[in-house]
Amino acid sequence: MKLIDNWKTVARKAHSMWAFYLGLIALVLPEAIYFFTRIDTNPRLWWFIGVGLIVYGIIFRLKDQGIGDKLKALAILALLLGATAPPDPVWAMGDPEKTPTVKIPADPVADAEAAALAIAVPFIAGWEGKRNQAYQDVVGVWTICYGSTRGVKPGMVMTDAECTALLRREVAEYRHGLHGYLSVSTINDRLPPHRDAAFTSFAFNVGIAGAGKSTATRRLNAGNIAGACEALTWWNKAGGRVIRGLVRRRSAERELCLGRAA
Repeated sequence: MKLIDNWKTVARKAHSMWAFYLGLIALVLPEAIYFFTRIDTNPRLWWFIGVGLIVYGIIFRLKDQGIGDKLKALAILALLLGATAPPDPVWAMGDPEKTPTVKIPADPVADAEAAALAIAVPFIAGWEGKRNQAYQDVVGVWTICYGSTRGVKPGMVMTDAECTALLRREVAEYRHGLHGYLSVSTINDRLPPHRDAAFTSFAFNVGIAGAGKSTATRRLNAGNIAGACEALTWWNKAGGRVIRGLVRRRSAERELCLGRAA
């Protein structure tokens, strides 16, 4: 393949080449706008621009070949056609009042988690209490905020906001971990938000493995809801002795499990 002798001049000045350049921009620009702004521009606008550029290139290419000046009017008409947008707004996909609303299907898993955590987080916070400085619990474990023990060291201090964020994150983790011990039928049919919150509180206090392997969880998986809620109350000891605070907490979890006021 051999280029024409004046190819540089043609590349710089020829109308047909500029039609190609601008056409390429018209193809790339809407994608770039969406990539950087997430605004999906009107495709009909770019269609008109593309058609206008093609007509522009054809007409002025013919003119350059010596057709004459009579095509100037057609060239102007083509450019006006390409620059004229449809009746809808240019930078939006039609009139918002006319555009059908797209409904995003609800996520039942996310909804269930949100409902359970809305109950579990304040419930657990009320029983755990909040201490912004690290301390040792009744069995000597270093603890901070709302009963968090992970990575806690003597002298550690956290703000109220940090404690709240830590609690929400850990409650969600304990809930997710406990669900690994629950059957599909339990999660789908026996775990309304209040019962989910009760078992999440239980797991948060005794540990995921302890709660998951407990009689309470086995009974719940077997469909014995009342027996499962009652079995929560058995976990009332720490360090080998009954703790009054745990007796009250387990009783409150049982009532929450049964759907009663906790």
